[in-house]
Amino acid sequence: MPTLSFKDRGAAVLAAHCKAIGVNSVVQDSSGNAGNSVAAYCGRAGIGCEIFVPEGTSPKKIDMIKSHNAKVNIIPGSRDNCADVCRAEADAKGKYYASHVYSPFFYEGTKTYIYEVYEQLHRIPENIFIPLGNGTLFIGVVKALEELMNSGIIGKMPNIIAIQSENCDPFAKAVILGERQPAAVTPKPTMAEGIAVGVPMRGEEILEYIYKYNIEVITAPENRIIESRLALASKGIYCEHTTAATYAAYLKYCELNGKTSDCLIPMCGAGLKSDH
Repeated sequence: MPTLSFKDRGAAVLAAHCKAIGVNSVVQDSSGNAGNSVAAYCGRAGIGCEIFVPEGTSPKKIDMIKSHNAKVNIIPGSRDNCADVCRAEADAKGKYYASHVYSPFFYEGTKTYIYEVYEQLHRIPENIFIPLGNGTLFIGVVKALEELMNSGIIGKMPNIIAIQSENCDPFAKAVILGERQPAAVTPKPTMAEGIAVGVPMRGEEILEYIYKYNIEVITAPENRIIESRLALASKGIYCEHTTAATYAAYLKYCELNGKTSDCLIPMCGAGLKSDH
């Protein structure tokens, strides 16, 4: 994680693909982490890069994106509005849309998270907690687990618990209602900025996975994110707020269901990126 988030796994593959097909300039929208990763790997590959981020994005993430010689556009409004503006720019100027949400190459990178877990543990934990916004990690994890099952390396799908912000929870609400499309929500301010996506573009696909594998979707209590971040820091893990939200949801899950052991909780981003 050279830019201090898991998005580096996907960006490495996406930037390599762009280089291979002769792309010389890209645009992308992000809450910060993916934009930083794409900017870094495009810088490494000599590809021009323009990143669109929503207002409220951590200044430190913006500084990191700029450091890789990428242009940053701060867009008023929500994360979803930021994506709309970026796509319009890509269409208007004919630039390559290096989207971590749409590009299949990005998921080929995020799949390696599960590959590495298996390589290190020689097994897959029984329970996996995954933050869920646009589904960049979620889809990669499920695809990798399916490949491990299809190859006979593991015998069954582990128990997956997807985490949403209680202030932005289109999947949690959809599952309660049994819907096949994400619920219409109005995102409220949340410290879990990395999963604050009100209109997830791959929502139907994500819900298919949720129902196929009986994945539970829970929300992270906003008022416990800070204390969860401090609790992780006391254990030597200094993470950003979105990761702390996943841990807050895990603690809530244990309170409701009893102590849950053999759990995998991804530490998706370093705390220095979100001190704001």
